[in-house]
Amino acid sequence: MLVRMSTDADQSSTPPRRRAPAGAAVLREDVTEAIRAAVFEELAAVGYARMSIEGIARRAGVGKTAVYRRWRSKLHLVLDVVSAVAVMGLPVPDTGTLEGDLRLLYEVTARALRHPLASQILPDLQAEAARSPEIAQAVQKALRDGQASVASTIVRAAEQRGEVRAGLDQELALDLISGPLYWRSVVVRGPKLPKGHLDALSRATAAALKAL
Repeated sequence: MLVRMSTDADQSSTPPRRRAPAGAAVLREDVTEAIRAAVFEELAAVGYARMSIEGIARRAGVGKTAVYRRWRSKLHLVLDVVSAVAVMGLPVPDTGTLEGDLRLLYEVTARALRHPLASQILPDLQAEAARSPEIAQAVQKALRDGQASVASTIVRAAEQRGEVRAGLDQELALDLISGPLYWRSVVVRGPKLPKGHLDALSRATAAALKAL
């Protein structure tokens, strides 16, 4: 059966539009973003194993062709969307103190991890990562790179203020900064954080970094 390929825009109107250069694809950004949003919603609703291009397209309100024009498979779509998380969202705190910067980072991170989509998607992708090296790499990038960039900025600012010694082990600093909150929120999946927990965590982490 022949499938007529079309752009995302409605082509039924006249007069005909100017033809794009040969080989160029007309990809509307609003359609791309709708598909990306649908991926997160579909992951949260059915999980990676049961997720399908058909379900994503239906949730995004587009045809399957619009999805395949951008990504050649479900795996590549998920890898792209998950990897994009690495460059999204986390602000770089600038409160003037190490403890204040940590407290703001923890507040933003805790709020993100409590989001219903994140709380459902992350455990599912972690399980899939055990079976797929490609997903494991993408999940690691999404979870680590954004945190690493912000954490290193916080540590450098603390070094410049003289709050910690110069030349800290960046990998160890990242483990100290990011590990405890992620462990409690994603791995253990405990109840809502008790009052004052983020304040205590900020003080303890700042003290640990200063002791390195």
